[in-house]
Amino acid sequence: MRNMFKRFIKDEKGATAVEYALIVTVLSLAVVAGVSGAFDAVEFLFSDNNSQINQAMN
Repeated sequence: MRNMFKRFIKDEKGATAVEYALIVTVLSLAVVAGVSGAFDAVEFLFSDNNSQINQAMN
């Protein structure tokens, strides 16, 4: 049992997979935040233009 535990502690095969999963998670969050920010900016742009057009028509 002790020998198996020592091998488990020394084994680093799963560490690489965990690191890649963390990198993918952080990049995914960054992409979602960027797309959300861009969507908000475009929505503001169109809503601002819409209100100016409505004011000009009235």
